[in-house]
Amino acid sequence: MRSSSNPAFRNLPGGGTQTYGQYGPPVGFNQPQGGVPGYGPGQAASGEGERPMTVDDVVVKTGMSLGVALLVGVITAIWGRTQIDPSGGISGALLGAMLGGLVVGLVISLVIIFRQKPSGPLTLTYSAAEGLFLGALSALFEAFFPGIALQAIIGTAGVFIGMLVVYKTGAVKVTPKLTKWIVGATVGVAVLMLFNLISTLAFGFNPLRGGGTIAIIFSLVCIGIAAFSFLLDFDQADRMIREGMPSKWAWYTAFGLMTTLVWLYLEILRLLSYFRE
Repeated sequence: MRSSSNPAFRNLPGGGTQTYGQYGPPVGFNQPQGGVPGYGPGQAASGEGERPMTVDDVVVKTGMSLGVALLVGVITAIWGRTQIDPSGGISGALLGAMLGGLVVGLVISLVIIFRQKPSGPLTLTYSAAEGLFLGALSALFEAFFPGIALQAIIGTAGVFIGMLVVYKTGAVKVTPKLTKWIVGATVGVAVLMLFNLISTLAFGFNPLRGGGTIAIIFSLVCIGIAAFSFLLDFDQADRMIREGMPSKWAWYTAFGLMTTLVWLYLEILRLLSYFRE
């Protein structure tokens, strides 16, 4: 299975005639038998007890995850507005909700990624945690830039739908060369973010996130990389479906798409704030 810039889709097991490496298939996953190279997966092994994943599975699981994140996010944002006084003071409860959502979401995402196993409860919990974090953060941005959260949501939805159309129409083909470029760009951006964080904490110098021309360009680059990452996510989902992965793996696909959506929303929110300053 082709590599992806999304860590959730790295080194996934495959179905059909996919090779699993020295450790074999994951626990609970029975490799289909009788597959013919070039003609898709063969008959599922007897006793598998689970149908292959379909597009509908991916749509439903992703919709559920996104719905949980939106519901928690909207409730948190509405509550969060009451935790900010007119002078700009922020309550400890709002900061706690923001930090709590961030930490819980990060921990759960690492658990899902390193376990390399699908889990509906973990995926929905991750979505709820990210909804809490993004909702609290959006309330903070809204206090200074009214209407910015809705603009960021519309922008995120627009990019997602646009890249889905690009993928489905084949306007941009997901090739090994494109995949390597996106993975490399993602790693490069992550390294720059790390150095920027160190620079900010150690010297108070924040060129990539402090506003201004450099910050705007960096956010545009991040938005572009996140947008193209959707192509890799869609391609990975298609491959999992074609290789006959069990339907429960749709939860893993939903988690991968959610991580990209969260990153994209954050970058669009930042970019919009630069133009409001």
